[in-house]
Amino acid sequence: MAASPSRSPAEAFQAARRRGKYPQLTRFAAEAAFEFDDFQVRGCEALEGGHGVLVCAPTGAGKTVVGEFAVHLALAEGRKCFYTTPIKALSNQKYNDLVDRYGTGAVGLLTGDTAINGNAQVVVMTTEVLRNMLYAGSSALTDLGYVVMDEIHYLADRFRGAVWEEVILHLPEYVRVVGLSATVSNAEEFGEWLVEVRGDTTVVVDEHRPVPLWQHMLVGNRMLDLFADEDGSTRMNPGLLRRVEEVGRMHAPAALRGQRNRGRQQFRGPRFRPPSRVDITTRLDAAGLLPAIVFIFSRAGCDAAVAQCTRAGLHLNTPDEAAEVRRIIHEHTTDLPEGDLAVLGYWEWREALESGVAAHHAGLLPAFKETVEELFVRGLVKVVFATETLALGINMPARTVVLERLVKYNGEAHVDLTPGEYTQLTGRAGRRGIDIEGHAVVVWQPGVDPKQVAGLASTRTYPLRSSFRPGYNMAINLVAQLGPEKARELLEQSFAQFQADRSVVSVSRRIEKNKDALAGYAEAITGDFDDMLSYVELRKQISDREKALSRQNSSARRAQTAESLEKLRKGDVIAVPSGRRAGLAVVIDPGLDPIREPRPMVVTEDRWSGPLSLSDFPAPVEALGQIRLPKHVELRSPKTRRDIASSLRNSGISLPSRQKRRSGAADDAELLALRKQLRAHPCHGLAEREANLRWVERYQRLAEETQKLERKVAATTHSLARAFDRIRDLLDERGYLGKGENRVTEHGAILARLYSESDLLAAECIRHRVWEGLNPAELAAVVSTLVFEARRDSAGEPRLPSGAVPRAWQDTARLWAELAEDERRFRLDRTREPDAGFAWPVYRWARGESLEQVLTTAEANGQELSAGDFVRWARQVIDLLDQIRAVLGKEHQVGAAAAKAVKALRRGVVAAGAE
Repeated sequence: MAASPSRSPAEAFQAARRRGKYPQLTRFAAEAAFEFDDFQVRGCEALEGGHGVLVCAPTGAGKTVVGEFAVHLALAEGRKCFYTTPIKALSNQKYNDLVDRYGTGAVGLLTGDTAINGNAQVVVMTTEVLRNMLYAGSSALTDLGYVVMDEIHYLADRFRGAVWEEVILHLPEYVRVVGLSATVSNAEEFGEWLVEVRGDTTVVVDEHRPVPLWQHMLVGNRMLDLFADEDGSTRMNPGLLRRVEEVGRMHAPAALRGQRNRGRQQFRGPRFRPPSRVDITTRLDAAGLLPAIVFIFSRAGCDAAVAQCTRAGLHLNTPDEAAEVRRIIHEHTTDLPEGDLAVLGYWEWREALESGVAAHHAGLLPAFKETVEELFVRGLVKVVFATETLALGINMPARTVVLERLVKYNGEAHVDLTPGEYTQLTGRAGRRGIDIEGHAVVVWQPGVDPKQVAGLASTRTYPLRSSFRPGYNMAINLVAQLGPEKARELLEQSFAQFQADRSVVSVSRRIEKNKDALAGYAEAITGDFDDMLSYVELRKQISDREKALSRQNSSARRAQTAESLEKLRKGDVIAVPSGRRAGLAVVIDPGLDPIREPRPMVVTEDRWSGPLSLSDFPAPVEALGQIRLPKHVELRSPKTRRDIASSLRNSGISLPSRQKRRSGAADDAELLALRKQLRAHPCHGLAEREANLRWVERYQRLAEETQKLERKVAATTHSLARAFDRIRDLLDERGYLGKGENRVTEHGAILARLYSESDLLAAECIRHRVWEGLNPAELAAVVSTLVFEARRDSAGEPRLPSGAVPRAWQDTARLWAELAEDERRFRLDRTREPDAGFAWPVYRWARGESLEQVLTTAEANGQELSAGDFVRWARQVIDLLDQIRAVLGKEHQVGAAAAKAVKALRRGVVAAGAE
């Protein structure tokens, strides 16, 4: 970064004062290769001044400087600093950064499957590791002075966000928290909550991007600016709008091709074909806009894009760069078994990397993913085709970001990108200290409105919403550590409850206003207010009774009509009372059906033939007479229909005169009594009755609305504590808490050490001994059902190993069903249903089979399972098995089997890169 211009005497004086007041910041800044921005200085000064800090700044702005200063302060003060991140890849990256700066002796790393120098003065870890330390009362917390929470906005994540709040609430008061967040619109609200639960916290917000970001759209073969001016305004580029309109007229969206629009015109234009990924990459390269990240939102799409570039012979690296790529690939993949390289697609992957092209998604092997990340940071990969997982904090900025579509699959449905997601993705464009500007490009397709893109690019409202909810493991640990009352108080302090309580403030004000208005309505009524209310209530009872009688009469008439139709016979002449077929008709076939209502087939006087239904007859039908018909009537013959219609007209049968139907309301005793009460009511004869009634009706509508708002406030206030109470009741009933004593039982102590999405189900399986007698491979198969979740519905039933596994799986599923019923009864979120889709692959791997055998068999069973997915799920199974081993001990049969299963699974590609 370029140095700032020379300072004025006043600025120099202020700088000197700062050096005296903040000596550690002065030393830290002197070691940096660039001059700090104002927001970085403010964050660091607050930290050295003894405050906690929340820093909100755009992606790539350099907010990690404040987190790294916390590390510097800890080392200077002889205290510990924990640097937490949401994902392992970011932990690895930060660990390497800090090791480069402070050496391997001072820095450690703790993730789900990696432990390096865990007792170091500075330890980088995933947030879950710190949460588990806090619950376990780990000695590693001794002398802890600072906790950096990178990507703290992750607490909005609906699956894992609660962990961040658990950590913030449980950390000792003397620990200073440094929160690093992407730009959110309610930073002040989040900061106020931190002040409330952590004490003095300084909020530093900076919305300035250090590298300007230019927005573009690629329409066919032309790339145009999204906005018209270069002064930061959001006025649409008229040239872009003209170009989109022009191309849109020539091409039809794929969904509309072959259909007619409202103007009844057929789409006849050629199908629109957006530029290929090879064309996009070549265009960016020619414009000097590489390196680039192309977000595709599909694993298969990312892999296909790399294959397209390779087939096209695209080479973006020089021979020297390709040689360096090979060296780095060797460093990262040296632990991979030679026999697995072919099934891993290693050679195709390496060929693409040497040419400067790569994919990045959750299905990649961890070693492959880490290689891609390092090569991209070093400038040795020029284009990465990625899913949105790349936007989760890994430091992989590019000069350009391309979005193929503005829609992504969220696991349940295809949904539009939100402004926050758009900003997170495009925020990767523009490398600080390298690029003078970044570029975001949206590929236009029919149906994409440039105004929609402009809205995404210009929206600045990204509120942070808590996803914190108490769970079983959390509840049992809270009771164990604090007791139920203090635990409830702690939950009341969560950001989720803080936001919930704030949300009812405006509702409470509205309730007060409504009550004032209700008092005004009551004053506006002349006469006795209670009398008017009772009069209105009488009117309502009369109206309700009339409607009920009408429904009864209608239902009774329908039943009577159906019964009369069932009595019709061939040759009967009937009257169709109304509609297009009104007049006389002769029944050709009664159309009787044992299940459905009768639909008689008829011929009318005007020769129409067809079935009639109940809707054609508002009242029961009677035969007006009979005419003779042939034994076999061929209705498809016009002559037959003409002859029958002629016979009908000449039969002498005529339409009956209309009879007035008497309403059931006329002689209903209850309705007559209500009307009598109404006439005798003291308000019935008031001169201003109707005017008063209008005020009463307004009063009642507003009173009903106010009651709904009061119910909303009651449901929101203390909502987390009430959910906690319901969880305690369930745990108490199931024996995890002492009956009414709020103490943790032996089974509860096991639950307290199981950190899994299906924690209580795992504890239930251990408690009911459904996993006993399983060998290590069988145990791995059954335990996998608690962690695995298929990406989409599978075509058929998952395959299970033979032997003891089916019984154990059925018992596990039975326990889940019982638990789910209890959760319904206690009004709790349901534990996710076990999924046996990974049981067969993990069983075969634990039995010692090769990766090729495992993946080939999975494919043969119709299962989509990449090598990266296999490793990721296998490591999650290992994690839960390791917890079971630690909880039960190796002396226990299941604990011993778990230990052996972990050893059997942790080999080959599963063990590669995990220390």
